[in-house]
Amino acid sequence: MTDHELELKAVSLRRSLLLLIAKAGAGHTGGGLSCLDILNVLYNRVLNVSPETIDSPTRDRYVQSKGHSVEALYAVMADRGYFPSADLDTVCRYQSPYVGHPTRKIHGMEMNTGALGHGLPICIGMALAARMDGTSQRVFTLLGDGELAEGSNWEAAMAAPHYKLDNLVAILDHNSLQITGPTHEVMSNEPLDEKWRAFGWEVRTVNGHDYAALTTALTEPTPAGKPLFIIANTVKGRGVSFMENVGKWHHGVPNADELERALSDLDAAEAALREVSV
Repeated sequence: MTDHELELKAVSLRRSLLLLIAKAGAGHTGGGLSCLDILNVLYNRVLNVSPETIDSPTRDRYVQSKGHSVEALYAVMADRGYFPSADLDTVCRYQSPYVGHPTRKIHGMEMNTGALGHGLPICIGMALAARMDGTSQRVFTLLGDGELAEGSNWEAAMAAPHYKLDNLVAILDHNSLQITGPTHEVMSNEPLDEKWRAFGWEVRTVNGHDYAALTTALTEPTPAGKPLFIIANTVKGRGVSFMENVGKWHHGVPNADELERALSDLDAAEAALREVSV
């Protein structure tokens, strides 16, 4: 799939994300929009897993540690065929497994997450198990920058290089804005690159909305024994003009008028992309 095809797909995925959140009446809109391009690249270019191979013991693993942005993951996985797109109509409905955080009740979901700070430690266990099994699989996790205030992440940051887990990739959705304000004001975690390098990680900083840059960062070999930490600089609310970098959309749900405006933004973006391809 080309970069241009991924860009077009991203518009469709953002549309699905907004519609499912509006229908559910709940969701994390801003963070879902910021991490969607990362998931788009992972599931359509990088991960060695598919709906047909999800039970293979040698598949790549993906765990979404920032589980509150699950709506973006639902949109991407439905598009890839892990479950019917019609299932998204049941998000947050009574007795539906499609709740506000990932759960293993859903086909293709590797781990229950949402209690922040759990994803990276879980993935260390998965990466260690893969090594013990002698498989070549890789383990990926997505973190939120506000999530880094959880101390369990820093214990994991120390453990992964100690065990030389070069089959482990941690990606940070670095949108710099959490529910209570800018991350640097709530609990500063900078300088991120220096901190993770000091623990012994290979660190790469990229534009989290640039498909070519993300692909390169995720696929270029890492030095032997070094886990990979990718700082993906993103925009909260990416793709919807009035949501971008606005804190209220961390957990905001668009009303009918706002949804119409948001979809209009996406329609315009799609038209511009299709014009370029003509």
